[in-house]
Amino acid sequence: MRMIFGLVLLVGIALAGGAVYLAKGQIGQYKTAIARAEAAKAQIVPTQKIFVVNRALKYGEKLAKEDVREVDFPKAALPEGHFTDIASIFPENTDKPRVVLRPIEKDEALLAVKITKPGEDAGLTSRLEKGMRAFAIKVDVSSGVSGFLRPGDRVDIYWTGRAGGGQSRNDVTKIIEASVPLIAVDQRSGDLEGTQIARTVTVAVNPNQVASLAQAQSSGRLSLSLVGAGDDIVTATNIEVNQQDLLGIAPQVAAPVAKEEKVCTIRTRRGAEVVNLPIPCTN
Repeated sequence: MRMIFGLVLLVGIALAGGAVYLAKGQIGQYKTAIARAEAAKAQIVPTQKIFVVNRALKYGEKLAKEDVREVDFPKAALPEGHFTDIASIFPENTDKPRVVLRPIEKDEALLAVKITKPGEDAGLTSRLEKGMRAFAIKVDVSSGVSGFLRPGDRVDIYWTGRAGGGQSRNDVTKIIEASVPLIAVDQRSGDLEGTQIARTVTVAVNPNQVASLAQAQSSGRLSLSLVGAGDDIVTATNIEVNQQDLLGIAPQVAAPVAKEEKVCTIRTRRGAEVVNLPIPCTN
């Protein structure tokens, strides 16, 4: 009887130990699952609903309701000028369309700067900021960067002409405006297909710059230098090169004129002869 009792006791202890072991494993798995859930929760990015476009849109196209859709967008990366309400894109009190001002790629956020206001024309006036003016510059293959200019690019403007007066007149090239934005090439302010040799480009400048460019264009030749897309270095406006600087010719300095020694004389008569005798100068 005691043997049976001892055997039952051993079996009970074994079963209890197994139960504890299994329970410990389950608790460990449970804790691991909770930790994974917490980690996944921490990685969830807060979002906000904004509108993007369904297809690629080109300059001048009219924006329709079927061209946009609502998506979740990370709050930490919301672009300036986004739309969160369909009524703000297509107001109910007007049926005038919006027009695309800049190319928009598929699934790109719709921004206020890339479309006109309802009923507004997509001409140059809609691309000029407050206080700015449009000014046209004549260019050719050499002065217009060989047809690689596009609306939205930035350029440095150089003037080449004759400076100085009289015999000191000299050919000189000088930068007169730096990092000026282009808003149109010839008569197009949207994307250009392929390389096109422009005859005129239109820049956005303030009234003072308009006066400077008009004077420069009438008195010499303007050339453009394309600024890189990611270049934020401010170009110095005191860059100037003349022919002597270009060829490394040092300016000629006139030789100093030797100062003549002043000689003072006095006239005197020696018999029938009049002679000049040197004397110390008193002045």
